[in-house]
Amino acid sequence: MKKKQSEEQIDALYARLSQEDEKEGISGSIEHQKAILEKYAKDNGFNNPKFFFDDGYSGVTFNRPAFSEIMELAEQGKVRTLIVKDHSRLGRNRLVVGQLLEEDFDRLGVRYIAIMDNIDTANGISDLVPMQDLFNEWHAKNTSQKVRNVFRNKGMAGLPTTCKVPYGYIKNPDDKNKWLVDEYAASVVRKIFDLCIKGNEPSQIANQLKAEKILTPLHYWEKRTGRPISNAEFPYSWEKRTVGDILIRQEYVGDTVNFRCTTKSFKSKTRIYNPKEKWLIFENTHPAIIDRETFAVVQNLREHRRRLTKSGITSMFSGLLYCADCGAKLNYNAISNGDRSKAHFVCSAYRKDTVNCSAHYIREKVVYDIVLENLQRVLWYVQSYEKEFARLQVEQYGIEQRKELAKKEKNLIIAKNRVNEIDILIQRLYEDNVLGKITDERFATMTVAFENEQKQLKANIPEMEKQFNSEKDKSEGLQHFIDKAKRLTHLTELTPEILHEFIEKIVVSKPYKIDGKRHQDLDIYYNGVGIIKEPSPEQMEEYFQEHILNNSQKQKTA
Repeated sequence: MKKKQSEEQIDALYARLSQEDEKEGISGSIEHQKAILEKYAKDNGFNNPKFFFDDGYSGVTFNRPAFSEIMELAEQGKVRTLIVKDHSRLGRNRLVVGQLLEEDFDRLGVRYIAIMDNIDTANGISDLVPMQDLFNEWHAKNTSQKVRNVFRNKGMAGLPTTCKVPYGYIKNPDDKNKWLVDEYAASVVRKIFDLCIKGNEPSQIANQLKAEKILTPLHYWEKRTGRPISNAEFPYSWEKRTVGDILIRQEYVGDTVNFRCTTKSFKSKTRIYNPKEKWLIFENTHPAIIDRETFAVVQNLREHRRRLTKSGITSMFSGLLYCADCGAKLNYNAISNGDRSKAHFVCSAYRKDTVNCSAHYIREKVVYDIVLENLQRVLWYVQSYEKEFARLQVEQYGIEQRKELAKKEKNLIIAKNRVNEIDILIQRLYEDNVLGKITDERFATMTVAFENEQKQLKANIPEMEKQFNSEKDKSEGLQHFIDKAKRLTHLTELTPEILHEFIEKIVVSKPYKIDGKRHQDLDIYYNGVGIIKEPSPEQMEEYFQEHILNNSQKQKTA
């Protein structure tokens, strides 16, 4: 029985090549390693050789397909010998390699041979092998640091550091650091953004792409390059996460975004995503697939994600309506039979706090009519009295928001000064501790308190800067709003695209009664300008006269 088991056992010949090892040329190639291994096996009587290789895998990780297969066979008692060209081919992580040599191979009855380093566990393990493992790990660490420095310099220079080009682009064959638009994939990206603006959630978009049998990004890449790496059984199985990732990629507006993520160390390949303030963004480095305005609208939609109703029906207003009393969003409710006349919004926090808030119930149809009429009036006002409109908005901004802007600037300055002040205070505490003026315990307690305060300030400052800069950009937002309004004429209905292009949010007050009739106020905030001051009574009269005339002409034509 033992003889049969011995006959079934293999002599595993293992080769590994990482991207860094490729620089060694032919001497480090898989083919060269294979030739050395097969010759050694033949010359030394290893009569049941089987070749395994991992191409493109780092030595610091042991999650490699071929090596994992060898270890699975070893667990089944099917591996007699493991032979490598040199010891570094096994790996460059001294802790794991030590575990393999001193425990796992012995437990599994596997003889290990590293040809060039004269290592053979049948003769015992030399005391120099752990030192060699340490040097192999140092080599990996040094190489990793060099690669990091190259990527760092590349990223700081505005060149893309990502190895994988975003879906919708291909690398320029004449310059690998430049991207060209892949027209087919770009059309799918535009379709995804368009469906999002129309009110579809990522899951709904994914289902539509699947129904239209559009290849997923991975399967499309495989088809284009001819390099299959996935399960081809489900080529159209789009996932909502894939759609969501596409919707937030700033690269689609033509920008290069570097240092979005990093890794803990050269041993761990797990990605750690950096906060946005650590990103480095270079604008207009390649052709845009999505214009900046559309991208901004989609980011606003993603920030105020809509909740799907049980019926699966969504509203273009979902995510835009807020309660005037508690500030919570208004949830959308629709019945499953498709009767949109009864669809309505209610305050999402009302059930939790019925004392301090009311339902703020309002029908979707009412919101539609009010917003459409208000937007029509605003567009007419801008197009008919552009200069006066701009003047009034600037005046309104000056009265209502300059104090707020000054307050935000003051708070930002105070926060930054406090961060620097804490560094000085900690230094003084250290000096007092050394001189014996305060105890070690007191020093530790006060230092921790100051460091926590500084950490919180540093976390808050980026958001404070963002809010301050957004307020500073109001003048640009006003001109942008005017330009958009002048382009849109003869508005007769609301679409999701128009709604999200112009409307930032809608604040709904609780209903009240006048002479027994129900009334409800809506404050409509427009993108870039906020609440728009109403035209004068004379201008309103002109507006209504014009609309009455237009309506009467339409009736005569009909």
